[in-house]
Amino acid sequence: MPVDANILRTIRLFDGMGSDQFTLISERGRLRAYKPETVVINQDDTGETLYLIMKGIVKVSLNRPDGREVFLAVLASGDHFGELSLIDSKYRSANVVTQEETLLLSIDRALFDELTYCRQFMLNLLASLAARSRRGNERVANLATMSVQGLVAHHILEFAQLYGQSGADGKDVTIPIRITQNDLADVVGASRERVNHVVKHFKENGSISVNNQYHITVHKMADLQRCVEMQ
Repeated sequence: MPVDANILRTIRLFDGMGSDQFTLISERGRLRAYKPETVVINQDDTGETLYLIMKGIVKVSLNRPDGREVFLAVLASGDHFGELSLIDSKYRSANVVTQEETLLLSIDRALFDELTYCRQFMLNLLASLAARSRRGNERVANLATMSVQGLVAHHILEFAQLYGQSGADGKDVTIPIRITQNDLADVVGASRERVNHVVKHFKENGSISVNNQYHITVHKMADLQRCVEMQ
């Protein structure tokens, strides 16, 4: 069944592309629904597919030699993954697992190769990869200069900026993604106990709240921002 071209036009990776490209993707792209906790990509597998998240959330992680899983990121609607293996023909660099009911659009290598002749598609892909690289550089710099409190505040603000949903009052921002304290500890490079202490502090002063699904709501954005700026 063809993919609705009007829906494709809402995806950032396809911004500014021509009708011929949308027709190509509509006819040859494939939609597939995934249940929660479904493995989409295994680290070190061969990779021949680019995935775009039409709906839902996925978790990206790495396997360490000692068997421990390290949380890297979450991706949500409009994001994409799997492009690196198509670019360099190497193995998958991370695991990707769905966190909720998720709808993915898959683009195989043949279709991807055809899209690379579209200048706008390549510019969009490069811009997306550049944005990820900049965030990665910022995280490395922060790890060297910030306290654990500043790092936790920074990453909560980053998640809120990327995926947050504003409440009815326009003040509170909920991050509709499961982010456990173990996940935060992996991202900031600190122990779970230290991160737990920081999160507890933010909850007690009313800066954030966390529901039973590990969804964080930011109530005082300015307080977290001050935490970051004081580093």
